Amino acid sequence: MRLTACVGALAAALALSSSLTSSAASAAEKVNIYSYRQPQLIDPLLKAFTAKTGIETNVIFANAGLEERIQAEGANSPADVLFTVDIGRLTEAKERGITAGVPVTDVKELAAIPANFRDPEGHWFGLTLRGRVIYASKERVKQDAITYAELADPKWKGKICTRSGQHVYNVSLIASVLAHKGEAATEEWLKGVRDNLARKPAGGDREQVRDVKAGLCDIALANTYYMAAMLKDPKQKEWAESVRIIFPDAGTTGTHVNVSGVSLIKSAPNKAAALKLMAFLASEEGQRLYAEANSEYPIDPKVPPTELVQSWGKLEPDKTPLANIAAQRKKASELVDKVKFDAGPGT
Repeated sequence: MRLTACVGALAAALALSSSLTSSAASAAEKVNIYSYRQPQLIDPLLKAFTAKTGIETNVIFANAGLEERIQAEGANSPADVLFTVDIGRLTEAKERGITAGVPVTDVKELAAIPANFRDPEGHWFGLTLRGRVIYASKERVKQDAITYAELADPKWKGKICTRSGQHVYNVSLIASVLAHKGEAATEEWLKGVRDNLARKPAGGDREQVRDVKAGLCDIALANTYYMAAMLKDPKQKEWAESVRIIFPDAGTTGTHVNVSGVSLIKSAPNKAAALKLMAFLASEEGQRLYAEANSEYPIDPKVPPTELVQSWGKLEPDKTPLANIAAQRKKASELVDKVKFDAGPGT
């Protein structure tokens, strides 16, 4: 009887020990994130992921150099995933050989991301969209439609503001024109846009809208989410309220879009947890939370944007695969230098 009791007690202890070990292992699951996205922009998303899965997240944030760092760390890198913006950085990470391909058959949630917004080999996946749009003066611009081609029309001479042609946002836009029109036509278009500038390219996207408000120019090139950012800033709110967004080529080829995205690192020490995070990011819940945090468009067309984002109008994105646009980025950068775009009008 005593032996039976001892055996029973031992079995119970072993079961409890096994349970505690299992719980400890589960609690120890983590994902190490190298991120170009500021911590406050992804924090709500990561908190929701941890609450849902119990998997902890650690974030290293930097403005530049993460790809080089992962490459230098090699097989010993603690990085599991890379969060970034712009198709250029996503493709650069792949080209450096630091990312791993993830078949959508392995993570079914990733299949919800349209094929033109992910790498054909699964090395990167878009998560949210931002349009490269026109911010037009409410007072001085009456038209409701525009094309990128029209930016070279002499009627806009002295009326366009933009940041440097070599900034990644503009390089990607020019690369998209190359993908549609070819090199010769893109070069002539770029010269026309340069000659229509109100001044030399300078500042960031918000400063272009500031200059529209000031009357220096009538239209400006900028990303959609800056509207939300300006509305939240008491000093910039009047800039935002002086303009409205027009989506170029909305009725034809679609507005040029770029993405925020994620890649699995080839040497990820926590691969299983990293794939769970990627699945969450692509889920309807993750899409909604990420788009809300950043005032961007969910990449899954089934998930609606926030009311604020919807108030700007409907985004009809260009369906050209971003991988095809990324392939034109080097040529786009060369054309910016060739036409001396950043020297401004009268070059």
